[in-house]
Amino acid sequence: MTEFSYTLIAADGAARLGKIQTAHGVIDTPAFMPVGTAGTVKAMMPSSVDKTGSQIVLGNTYHLMLRPGADRIESLGGLHKFMNWPKPILTDSGGFQVMSLAKLRKITEHGVIFQSHLDGSKHELTPEISIDIQRKLDSNISMQLDECPAHTVEKKIIEISMNLSLRWGQRSKEAFDRRPGYGLFGIVQGGIFADLREQSAKGLIDIDFNGYAIGGLAVGEPQDVMFEVLNNLIEFLPRDKPRYLMGVGTPTDIVGAVSRGVDMFDCVLPTRSGRTGKAYTRRGDVNIRNARHVNDPRPIDELCKCPACNDFSRAYIHHLVKAKEILGSMLLTWHNIQYYQDLMSSLRKSISDGALNSFIQGFHHEQASGDIEPF
Repeated sequence: MTEFSYTLIAADGAARLGKIQTAHGVIDTPAFMPVGTAGTVKAMMPSSVDKTGSQIVLGNTYHLMLRPGADRIESLGGLHKFMNWPKPILTDSGGFQVMSLAKLRKITEHGVIFQSHLDGSKHELTPEISIDIQRKLDSNISMQLDECPAHTVEKKIIEISMNLSLRWGQRSKEAFDRRPGYGLFGIVQGGIFADLREQSAKGLIDIDFNGYAIGGLAVGEPQDVMFEVLNNLIEFLPRDKPRYLMGVGTPTDIVGAVSRGVDMFDCVLPTRSGRTGKAYTRRGDVNIRNARHVNDPRPIDELCKCPACNDFSRAYIHHLVKAKEILGSMLLTWHNIQYYQDLMSSLRKSISDGALNSFIQGFHHEQASGDIEPF
């Protein structure tokens, strides 16, 4: 039977080329995971997500436990079958959503009691409950339950929270049902404080997880601060385990984090932006709502192979977005996910070729060049 494993294939500086083996297939890293919050990548068919080159998607424990419920999904064959996605799935623990979305919440050593943002009903989430929900969902990569304090709070509060997350990490590990092809990741916390990050990483390594996520970043801090945290932290993370930067990010965030040794990413930006008229391209962001596109017969990006660029003009997609037609969101979302996956593919190739620095220079030059001139 397939064991959950990470294989480091090549490195270029701190950047790594690798493979994660799971019960539902291989993930080539560095990898970007489209976010499928409620068991669907918004505005996309699973087959369309697959065609972009995506090898893994992310599901949200908090949303799925509230609707339609973990027991129902389990009874219907698990999340892979439920959403018709046969490839790997990672689920978060629900902790971030509880902290950010729940109407009322009470955090104790035992866990969190909160009210649903949907109907106000009361629920409990503990490390054990979170792991059990993720098992019922049949996610290939489960996440420990952690506390996610605001990055603006004082260091002492961050330290208390980080230590609680370590204790919850131990309980999550004890509750995890080990089975071939399935893994559990710990989550490094500690805010922007290098000593707390080091302490968190070493504590999690002692517990021994299948991979290590970096939480509590991309929550409002400047990019250079995030990169500084990564610079200080990466050396303390195991070389033989995958590293996952949660909730990140923009294309420049991802390129910078890959060059610092991060392997996995997820973010709502490509899908959310697709629903608001924004396209990511090699030459920077394009707001397709702008009037400059109204008569433009050219594609969003002439080098992109997605349906939005292959089959439709900027003028048509501009019309769809202005008319609030659903097809506009679908096409832009497909394009954005395709752009992200093409970026990851280029990063993997450049690491394999030992040419990452050259790729990064070209990437930033193209991003700074700006969109093509109006037609």
